[in-house]
Amino acid sequence: MTVGTAEMTIARAADLLGGRSTFKRSLATALDAHEVILSGFPGNALVHLASNVALIQRPESFEKATGISLRTFQRRKKEATPKRLSQEQSGRAWKFAEIVGKATDILGSQEEAERFLERPAIGLDQRRPIDLLSTPAGVELVEDHLERIRYGVYA
Repeated sequence: MTVGTAEMTIARAADLLGGRSTFKRSLATALDAHEVILSGFPGNALVHLASNVALIQRPESFEKATGISLRTFQRRKKEATPKRLSQEQSGRAWKFAEIVGKATDILGSQEEAERFLERPAIGLDQRRPIDLLSTPAGVELVEDHLERIRYGVYA
């Protein structure tokens, strides 16, 4: 991934999570993302993510993408000041947003990216990418698969 592509993926991920209104700063580098993940995302980051990505409005997809049950999310959303996400939850939410951003860049639209995440993929042994996002190994498989698509290598 070139520097420009990496920066674009980071910017897209940040925007999906609410951008400057969520983080109170712009995120331009992986180090910026690292710093906000360490401190835990504000609770409204998931609200932005859920409103920006139709795919995770279904309970099973939301949990696979974020590591939080939809019910817990709905309960937190009702709080006057939603509590911060843990580092792990923030990292999962960031990685999901980053994958959506990368898939959008490669496939041309967010709608196509979301369809990609839901469809069984030959290069993933007929598994749906969304189903692999609950583990670091699965995330790596999805990212590798996206890179193969970028360069026209599907096997």
